Amino acid sequence: MIGTNQILIPYNDDLTPILEYVCSEANKLNNCAIYYCRQMYLKANTIVHKYKLDKELKTNIHYKALRSNAGQQVLHSVAEAFESFKKLNKMFWDGELKDKPKLPKYRRKGGLAGITYPKQIVKLLDGNLKFTLGKQVKAWFGFDHFYIPMPSHLNYRDIKEYRFLPRNGCFYLELVYEQKPVKQVEANRNVLGIDHGLNNWLTCVSNVGKSFIVDGRKVKSQNQYYNKLIAKLKKDKPQGYWDNKLAHIAEKRNRQMRDNINKAARFVINWCLKHDISTIVFGWNEGNKDGINIGKVRPTRF
Repeated sequence: MIGTNQILIPYNDDLTPILEYVCSEANKLNNCAIYYCRQMYLKANTIVHKYKLDKELKTNIHYKALRSNAGQQVLHSVAEAFESFKKLNKMFWDGELKDKPKLPKYRRKGGLAGITYPKQIVKLLDGNLKFTLGKQVKAWFGFDHFYIPMPSHLNYRDIKEYRFLPRNGCFYLELVYEQKPVKQVEANRNVLGIDHGLNNWLTCVSNVGKSFIVDGRKVKSQNQYYNKLIAKLKKDKPQGYWDNKLAHIAEKRNRQMRDNINKAARFVINWCLKHDISTIVFGWNEGNKDGINIGKVRPTRF
């Protein structure tokens, strides 16, 4: 059973520029791979296999700027995206899919892309994870590795791969690890129905004679504060204005929302395991919250 754990990497004058360089090179390599795959599809109607993509781009300067195993992960993700496009396209022409799929698009020029390190090339030394960058980077810049502290709550031997994820000016280390499987509830007639709302975020009723409500007022308050703060900072600014301060505030809000959702989901699952419930029915009606009252709106003065 596979689990993931994301850790925020604090800004560091030595480490952050390295992560920016690695993720920028991953972004450029990603676009090079997408260009090659798009041309092969548009001109020869061919989907490039991941191993052929490795062979064609192994001399690419952006590939050389990364550890070869990490560069291969970037190329393989692009190849898998085109394989998915091929399958979806076939489903569309067979009438199994409503909307026609589109070819994978290029990533934003000058942006940052996530990069994955397989466990084989990451070593644990004195409580720190050692990530190598390859011989070419050492020839260019004089160094070929960097360190990140190993999280104390995880077992190094259980980790399968490491992913660096850039988001809103921050970097996260996502650790993919093996965890012990949870004993599942055997299929039975016990059901939990969930209706999602606003103040009552999750109203949960079961057929075993018990029910509970997950309060959503804290989540609502956090989101309202974020909206007010963003509106204040963007006042009198041009359409689409964005800066590093806004990005920092947005990322903090996103972390809060992810934490709220993860904790609520874990609470519901643990409750179902405790009460031997095998089926969860989650209410979902598209558009049914369009007219919900989410707060006061001040009248416009003329």
